[in-house]
Amino acid sequence: MEKDYSLYLRVGDRVVHKRFTRWGMGVVVEERRSELPGGFCYVRINFQDGNMRVFDNNLKSGNCCYYAGIEIIEDKRFLK
Repeated sequence: MEKDYSLYLRVGDRVVHKRFTRWGMGVVVEERRSELPGGFCYVRINFQDGNMRVFDNNLKSGNCCYYAGIEIIEDKRFLK
């Protein structure tokens, strides 16, 4: 079976939302993907504001969290 998705985030990735900076830094705590063609791929992100939010994790989807403003933190200064 051919995959019809391309994943953006993985468990343990540290992220921020470009438009909702008040949420603080987030950590991906769960990643799920459907085995069915056309199925949904999502991630759960636990943010510093105490809320867990769910986002689409398929880069081939226009609703992917990347296009919604979720950005991976690669700069070590944010990881203190």
